Amino acid sequence: MTCTAQPDRKFPATMTWQGNVTGFLRLIDQTLLPVEYLEIDLKSVEQVFEAIRSLRVRGAPAIGCAAAYGVVIGLQQSVALSRAEFDVKLRQVTDYLASSRPTAVNLFWALDRIRTVARTEASLSPAAMLQRLLDEARAIEVEDREMCTAIGQHGAELLQDKTGVLTHCNAGGLATAGDGTALAVIFAAAAAGKQLQVFADETRPLLQGARLTAWELQQRGVPVTLICDSMAGWVMREGKVQAVIVGADRITANGDTANKIGTYSVALLAKAHGIPFYVAAPTSTFDLEMSSGQQIPIEQRAAHEITHGFGKQTAPAGINVYNPAFDVTPAEYIAAIITEKGLIMPVNEANVRRVVLE
Repeated sequence: MTCTAQPDRKFPATMTWQGNVTGFLRLIDQTLLPVEYLEIDLKSVEQVFEAIRSLRVRGAPAIGCAAAYGVVIGLQQSVALSRAEFDVKLRQVTDYLASSRPTAVNLFWALDRIRTVARTEASLSPAAMLQRLLDEARAIEVEDREMCTAIGQHGAELLQDKTGVLTHCNAGGLATAGDGTALAVIFAAAAAGKQLQVFADETRPLLQGARLTAWELQQRGVPVTLICDSMAGWVMREGKVQAVIVGADRITANGDTANKIGTYSVALLAKAHGIPFYVAAPTSTFDLEMSSGQQIPIEQRAAHEITHGFGKQTAPAGINVYNPAFDVTPAEYIAAIITEKGLIMPVNEANVRRVVLE
């Protein structure tokens, strides 16, 4: 894994494919932001797995894109095999990447899409199949960028001029191939001339709001104020927030939404203060095979993320730690889900299926 520092780039792409079918994936190492901007080159499937698992690349759509390219990387040394042997290797690579993170449904959606291409084009040689998989990975990236734009356009209608908007975690360009999901709405509203004041939760324990969202908004010239997670209720009480908008890692058929830990608390606070709570996500984030959020697997992460955040011990040695990476917000607390196909409002299973399946 090689690295390239480019500290002066203001609007970087989260990831880019370098070269042709024998190329590699270049992405921003998000674990270093905002102090250091570093691009890393991933040339093995193990490096892609590690980048997803360690949050060097994160955000459900970006994870899906990275995984699709990871399959190509994992099969580059298999073009001399028979097609049957190539397909066995493909299953091994996709299963391996699928085990990197359990909650973000876009990961599985992208890998299933890759598997479907291989299954439906069984007559192609391994070399031709590898090129076809690269084409599909590129298509996933392009479609994600277009979905971000559409989400932004649909969601901007919900934000009024001179609005205070609170967001949690990072659902911007760093989490997708485009302008993001939640932040795409903010960027689109700002581009339309609306004056917004964004409040970004730190988003503990890994501070994606402080490190990533605040950085992105600052880079784009959108006014942003960073607050601790525990301040959200008081900022609402003070009347500084008129809307909340977040992203999603998985949405079930009834509209229940998994997102970064702390989102559920923000939704409850918004409900208590009469503030609309919006979720922005592409239809690829919906898992219609799950009827409710009770079925969503919640990733449990290492204790040291809490006890030794960013290398400094902040808790007693040997203390018991509970560290779920996500929580689930029930549909009843969500005013609308913003998708590339339009708004799901009110949020219920009938409307979810109508919009997602149209």
